[in-house]
Amino acid sequence: MNRCPRTLARIALATCLALAALSLPLSPAALAQGMRREAPKDVVLGQMVVTAPPIITMDGKPDRLSPGSRIRDLNNMMVLSGGIVGKILPVVYRRDAAGLVHEVWILTPDEYAKLGGAGTGDPQGYQRFNDLLAIIFGARP
Repeated sequence: MNRCPRTLARIALATCLALAALSLPLSPAALAQGMRREAPKDVVLGQMVVTAPPIITMDGKPDRLSPGSRIRDLNNMMVLSGGIVGKILPVVYRRDAAGLVHEVWILTPDEYAKLGGAGTGDPQGYQRFNDLLAIIFGARP
């Protein structure tokens, strides 16, 4: 016994194909192009080296990544800490409530050089640092 008439099956197939064709322009690559990475607040500039995850060194001092830490590359994609073992990376980072490094954004050497002299300790230096972060993160696709 045929429960689905051929015409109904053809209509359902045509509907599915039409919906699939409509969703093609909304591919993830097209949606990602409009994404902007926001400048993080309360971050610190540093150089990170992952020695043996979750053990890192931050500016030459031993430190540790928090459980669930997030490391983002230049395209705002997540990076696994095991993939960057031994590399000296210029970063801005944020700590969690326990004092462990929780969020890390990898910078280019040029971005790091621009931000390098900004953290002088005075209020204008912090404002300049935040302004430079907004410019750098706003200029990325």
